[in-house]
Amino acid sequence: MKREARLLLDKAIDSLILSVEHFNRADERGRTTTVLIILDHSFEMLLKASILNRGGKIRERRARETIGFDACVRRALSDAKVRFLSSDQALTLQTINGLRDAAQHHLIDISEQQLYAHTQSGVTLFADILKAVFNQDLSSRLPARVLPISTVAPADMQTFFETEIEEVKKLLRPGKRRRTEAYARLRPLAILDATIRGEKLQPSSGELHAKGQQLSKGKTWAEIFPGAASISFTTNGSGQPFNLRITKKEGIPVQLVPEGTPGASVVAVKRVNELDFYNLGRDQLAEKVGLSGPKTSAAIWCLKLQEDAECFKQLTIGKSKFNRYSQKAIDRVKEALINSPADDMWKKYAREGVKKRR
Repeated sequence: MKREARLLLDKAIDSLILSVEHFNRADERGRTTTVLIILDHSFEMLLKASILNRGGKIRERRARETIGFDACVRRALSDAKVRFLSSDQALTLQTINGLRDAAQHHLIDISEQQLYAHTQSGVTLFADILKAVFNQDLSSRLPARVLPISTVAPADMQTFFETEIEEVKKLLRPGKRRRTEAYARLRPLAILDATIRGEKLQPSSGELHAKGQQLSKGKTWAEIFPGAASISFTTNGSGQPFNLRITKKEGIPVQLVPEGTPGASVVAVKRVNELDFYNLGRDQLAEKVGLSGPKTSAAIWCLKLQEDAECFKQLTIGKSKFNRYSQKAIDRVKEALINSPADDMWKKYAREGVKKRR
């Protein structure tokens, strides 16, 4: 093994052990943030060590710094010379990295069940990569006193999400005045969902507000978080070692997102049926956002929704073309209405939009 790869691997294992120790400690102060930050760091070091060990490079030509987390995942997944990741494993890494980003830079309230699921799946993935690339068992690199997270299996994905959603609903009840706490609790769910769908961006307050409104109106978690609905937990073993993996459901393909795509993750669940994804006409969108048809057209124009592939696509069925909008378009319009009244968008559309259409 190359010296640089060996040193990076040692550093990766050090960080993994620290994340496990913080997960298992009794004191809650800073526990969640510390676990996510250090676990994410352990994977970046492991990815770089693995790339080097496979004969790859972790620096671009003439660059002073090594490549970042996403670039490591992309090389480990798509570079034939070094490849050692599957698409399922890449989804797990992206989720951990997204949660770390929220924990380090803003607010996140992640339940013990969620923290356990992501950390245990992280330890399992670390062990899988260590074995595949370096032919080492994780148990041989851990001190005898270290307990790798837990032996309690998580609930199935549906029960997992329903439990979290009920807690968010309690925080959003009228008179509670705990919207900030509700958004912090909703954020890790939204991050998981967005990551699976291929988005790298952190959810905004407006997007979380829109999802909270959807919950209050009785929408199911699968309707609000379609990306999360496409994955499941798989477990095997008991006691130690206990393995937990986050995997896509059978029959759902994953695609590599083109490098340089703004705000995108490395991999994403592929949309198989575009009619299911872009399932709203303009009038249906209008009904969902509570606007008239013309004012919805004004909002579409002002927000440039037809330039956003996540919100709009013109589908061809036979010889006819149809303008179709996704569920994300609802969130975009509702978020905009918080700061820009529909009448203001209508006036702008009538003043400027009509001129441009002539």
